[in-house]
Amino acid sequence: MLKLLIATVAVVFLSHAEASAKPHKARYLTTDYGLIQPHPTGCPRRAFCGCGVSVKVFGYPIRNLFLAANWLKFPRAAPGPGMVAARRGHVMYIISYDGSGSATVYDPNSGGHQTRIHTRSLSGYRIVNPNANYAFLTEKKY
Repeated sequence: MLKLLIATVAVVFLSHAEASAKPHKARYLTTDYGLIQPHPTGCPRRAFCGCGVSVKVFGYPIRNLFLAANWLKFPRAAPGPGMVAARRGHVMYIISYDGSGSATVYDPNSGGHQTRIHTRSLSGYRIVNPNANYAFLTEKKY
């Protein structure tokens, strides 16, 4: 009986280890909530919207921009491609603007720890230009 129990436990652990050893594949799924993108490279698994947008804009994570409120230090701008919509608690990158207050955005941590490209209202967001050079961006990759 003990041998059977040990064998069963071994099979369960080995099958679980084999399943979790598979590499994580990037997903590009289209849902009612937008196109799901892979997790931004170099960003934490939680609270990563600022990091994800810094990777999108600058090509690598900038630690000073992990906090969404720090994006508000950039100068204000009109909505348009390449601009960033920011508020305290969330930030997203504008891919295109439709002129009616909504935009197609790259939205890291848009819900359920997912990164999506979808249409969002810009109401409540400040539009900023991330292309300006500011002293708080002098930090290199971490």
